[in-house]
Amino acid sequence: MTLLVPLYVHPAADPAAWQALLAAAPQLYGVVLNAADGPGQAPDPAFTSASRALREAGVRVLGYVDTAYGRRPAAAVTDDLDRHRAWYGVDGCFLDRVAPGRRELRHCRRLVRSARGRGARTVVLNPGVHPAPGYARAADLLVTFEGHWSTYLSSFTAPPWTARHSPKHFCHLVYGVPPALARLAGRTAVRRGAGVHCAVPGAGPNPWTQPPPFPGSGEES
Repeated sequence: MTLLVPLYVHPAADPAAWQALLAAAPQLYGVVLNAADGPGQAPDPAFTSASRALREAGVRVLGYVDTAYGRRPAAAVTDDLDRHRAWYGVDGCFLDRVAPGRRELRHCRRLVRSARGRGARTVVLNPGVHPAPGYARAADLLVTFEGHWSTYLSSFTAPPWTARHSPKHFCHLVYGVPPALARLAGRTAVRRGAGVHCAVPGAGPNPWTQPPPFPGSGEES
């Protein structure tokens, strides 16, 4: 259970991608469900069905919520959380674009408490970089890298405070990874202290339109 997969494609547009997640259920830490940069304005039956199938397969489903680096009002964030729970029965949430600074930590902690109070059993925070150390204690999982494979290879460094935490608390999300190097990307994440990861070949404004190559799908080791 080491893969956190953001899959930002409609189930009707690529049903095979969602089926691939079901087949790989034992490997998944969770799947981020993102109907429309959040839950959308009304329930989408295709996402309802996809979420139900994943949960029945034992996969944790996390509702995508944009925090806009602390600029979104807390009421808008909690409204998204409520709709994700009501419409898609999600197990937790993936709070995206989290501000990483110490000054914003108190606001982030309030959002996390609100999410847990609304039934989120798992809270993932995604600043996409290493934030101030306190964020690691606020979340179940902290995304400390989100970026292109070339950047991951050339520019990644981990601050000393990360060594005080278990690798299971950290996640790296890497895109632009050649499919043959997906397993190498996973091993690299482990060496860099992230027990959870995802490496996909996509790039561009939305690289998360397909799942990663799963072991046994033909990629090199």
